[in-house]
Amino acid sequence: MSDNPWNEGSATGVGSHPGEDVLVALKTVFDELPMPYLPELPGRGVGADLIGRTASLLVELPVEVQPSGWRFSDRPGRDFKRARDHLLRDLDMLEEMSQGYSGPFKIQVCGPWTLAGSIELRYGDKTLADKGAVRDLVDSLADGLAAHVADVRKRVPGAELIVQVDEPGLPGVLAGTVPTASGFGRVAAVEASSAADRLGRVLSVADFPIVHCCAPHVPFSVLRTAGARGISFDTALMRRTDEDEIGAAIEAGTALLLGVVPGVDTRLPAVDAVAKPAVELWRRLGFRPETLARQVVLTPSCGLAGASPAYAKAALIRCREAARVLREDPEAE
Repeated sequence: MSDNPWNEGSATGVGSHPGEDVLVALKTVFDELPMPYLPELPGRGVGADLIGRTASLLVELPVEVQPSGWRFSDRPGRDFKRARDHLLRDLDMLEEMSQGYSGPFKIQVCGPWTLAGSIELRYGDKTLADKGAVRDLVDSLADGLAAHVADVRKRVPGAELIVQVDEPGLPGVLAGTVPTASGFGRVAAVEASSAADRLGRVLSVADFPIVHCCAPHVPFSVLRTAGARGISFDTALMRRTDEDEIGAAIEAGTALLLGVVPGVDTRLPAVDAVAKPAVELWRRLGFRPETLARQVVLTPSCGLAGASPAYAKAALIRCREAARVLREDPEAE
């Protein structure tokens, strides 16, 4: 039924990790997860954050940091170079760590709509407020991501590559709640068809694209229309009113990456309790239990940058253990 690039009962992380040592984070994900990924360490500062890291991939659209945040600039400067250097060092370490690896491997980038709502134009307005600027950003990101994907494939030739596009800002873009640069107004809402079209341009450069959205009101139909092969979200934010769209996604063969473990330090739930949201969702929607472990991957609820290193590792291990429960006993509670 499924042509997903991972085995049944799989688990992975969302992306970010605590600390500043990428080798430690890489060792954790390769040692503990059936689906490792390239960790992001925003604690290193400017350029290691979600926006700066992805902006370093943009083609012919350099950025810099202003007091208000990231802004497009006339030429690459110190901030752009710092972001690029972080990523290149991480890729060098990945190449060293992944020698001989074969199997699913995930990379993450910020999505075009979240970027457009976060990066300012040279004159200070949000990119999102200018349709032409959004188009240029989308094309630049698609070209930069294609080159990034090719680089990762070269460095990890045994990888079955999954590209995760992070769009926490997309619900606000669709609802018209993104503030203008001044903060006194709101940027007009983007139509769902336009949002899907622009996002689809970026997703099309990946063989297996998934979209992560850890905000409320995940736009499932927009993500599917855009071409997402998988949708990653926090089950704690899921509403019963979402379940019709989730059911349609499952029927269509879309993978679900379900956030089931808190992303910050807390007492971890028991393994069966971690698996329970996935089991109950499947049961409520009336799908066969034996399909659950094929179509669902378990993850923390969001990134782990706000957790302690010990908790981050324990959370990933708990996701792996709970995913095994789904495979071995799909009726487990």
